[in-house]
Amino acid sequence: AALQALKRKKRYEKQLTQIDGTLSTIEFQREALENSHTNTEVLKNMGYAAQAMKKVHENMDLNKIDDLMQDITEQQDVAQEISDAISNRAGFGDEFDEDELMAELEELEQEELNKGMRNVRLPSVPSTSLPSRPGKLLACPFTFLMIKTCSLTRKRAEDEDEMKKLAAWAS
Repeated sequence: AALQALKRKKRYEKQLTQIDGTLSTIEFQREALENSHTNTEVLKNMGYAAQAMKKVHENMDLNKIDDLMQDITEQQDVAQEISDAISNRAGFGDEFDEDELMAELEELEQEELNKGMRNVRLPSVPSTSLPSRPGKLLACPFTFLMIKTCSLTRKRAEDEDEMKKLAAWAS
């Protein structure tokens, strides 16, 4: 009886292995069918999409699209020009050339310098001979003019630096 039970057990194990293999094969086939069905649906939908795109593009002409895009670009350029025109400062100051104004300012400064030079009284020429070695600088009216000219030049350079910084900040 024990031998019969052992044989039965082996038959059942063999049947179980066959059934397990059959179930695995059926499951594999089911998955393959599902994938085939999914692929078929995807393919069908891609066909529908292609047909829909053809219908949409039937009424479109590539030349018309190019013309439309050029029109849009031109209108954007016009809008930018209008925006630039509106945002520019209105009023005075724009019609003057900066270089001309600087030249005029330099002329005025030179005239002022020349007026100051006319009122300067020069000392008489010394009758004694000058020392052979250079000594200390003597104070004279020209020293004042040279210092004033240097300070004006330095001020102008500082103003130009300030204008450059302001222009860089503004842009």
